[in-house]
Amino acid sequence: MSQITGTEPHADRAGAVPASAPEIVERALALSRADGCVVIATETSTVNLRWANNTLTTNGSSRDRSVTVIGVVGRSFGVRSASTIDTPGGAARPARPGERAHPADADGLTELVRAAEEAAREAADAEDYADLLGPATAGGSTAQGAFTDPAVRTGTAVFTGFARDLAEAFAAARAESRRMFGFAEHTITTTWLGTSTGLRLRHSQPTGSVEWNAKSPAPGGSVWHGQSTRDFTDVDVAATDALLRSRLAWCERSLDLPAGRYETLLPPSAVADLMVNLYWSAAGRDAAEGRTVFSRAGGGTRLGEALGPARLRLFSDPADAELAATPFVTAAASSSTSSVFDNGMALGATDWISDGRLASLVQTRASARAAGGPVTPMIENLILDGGGAASLEDMIASTSRGLLLTSLWYIREVDPEVLLLTGLTRDGVYLVENGEVTGAVNNFRFNESPVDMLGRTSEIGAAIRTMPREWADWFTLARMPPMRVADFNMSSVSPAN
Repeated sequence: MSQITGTEPHADRAGAVPASAPEIVERALALSRADGCVVIATETSTVNLRWANNTLTTNGSSRDRSVTVIGVVGRSFGVRSASTIDTPGGAARPARPGERAHPADADGLTELVRAAEEAAREAADAEDYADLLGPATAGGSTAQGAFTDPAVRTGTAVFTGFARDLAEAFAAARAESRRMFGFAEHTITTTWLGTSTGLRLRHSQPTGSVEWNAKSPAPGGSVWHGQSTRDFTDVDVAATDALLRSRLAWCERSLDLPAGRYETLLPPSAVADLMVNLYWSAAGRDAAEGRTVFSRAGGGTRLGEALGPARLRLFSDPADAELAATPFVTAAASSSTSSVFDNGMALGATDWISDGRLASLVQTRASARAAGGPVTPMIENLILDGGGAASLEDMIASTSRGLLLTSLWYIREVDPEVLLLTGLTRDGVYLVENGEVTGAVNNFRFNESPVDMLGRTSEIGAAIRTMPREWADWFTLARMPPMRVADFNMSSVSPAN
């Protein structure tokens, strides 16, 4: 895929206002000479705040636009994309020597469409080829607002209450010799999807996140907390500050423990990191080819096999009230989990694990056709529910002896056939004895398979909205419970503090 980057001017080279994203989609489709064409345009508006040592340090805002053209010639396709960035105060400028025309200009858009068509002519037939979907075959895809509506944009006003409360937390931290660091970001991405078969879909997706890090003078006194939010109205700064203070107090006593297998309490954020890894590995095609943890010995997949305790449900739902996500497929590339030919397909609630058993794998139309099963595309949110009502605090109170984690990071795949992952604990590992946290212990490297771990889960608490730490840049729409896992494998001691 080629990419064109640059600063988006406020006026084109003729002095005219650049075309809007829906206009660009329509123009690109009109320019197409291919057998079929898909155009995806996105506009992203972002604001952020950063703080360190109990002081706001920076804030920023940006807007960017991307245009992806997929040309279909015969049974092959080609993809070309262009992205632009619009920063406050940007000014129009002529193209530099050797620079491509801007994709919002007529010449630039024509170049993009022709490049996609040429790539399609040079490509081999696509394994996932299917007829492009249209209004009658997309399965009831729903658009948000009119296709011609402009992008929805965020602004610094989203931080008004949050920043006020943050200033109060800074004052309290200074008085107690604590230091607070962190980053908050709010983004709204509007997507327009158009096809030569008549689909016109639009969706605006708000996402927000806050990462907190608090430090105390105690050795190893560092704790982290992450939060996912739609609009910051549900971010309780005072409650988060109280949580950070309590965990820093646990660091006042430090202990060393050896590597080994421990009963371990995983908070929702750590569960999210592991379950996202599981989800990303759930391609039906890969499983059918015998290459993943979801492949059945001797051939086929493990669909229907028990993976975890009864009542365990792992699912995605774009219409979830708390974690609403894009309700139709937008695919700029084909892979084992996506197909450009599925663009515009309606997405609905899908159970990946139901009552503890593997219920679905990620299937495109092509892989589902080969498997003889339903089409179950990937969705942008993930929810784990085990039917429990206990909070993490309740689970601590009922623990005789075990470890309590804060977060996981630097997670890497070791063996895809069993989904063995390795990574490190970070910013708080605690010893729980007789229902109380008795001190902070050293960090560990872990080696675990989230699939195998489900089979050793002895308690699942109440699911809450959370944010994975390792995968926060790619996946923030998650609701996960705390979990108690027997014999969690802390394979070695980590020297990291």
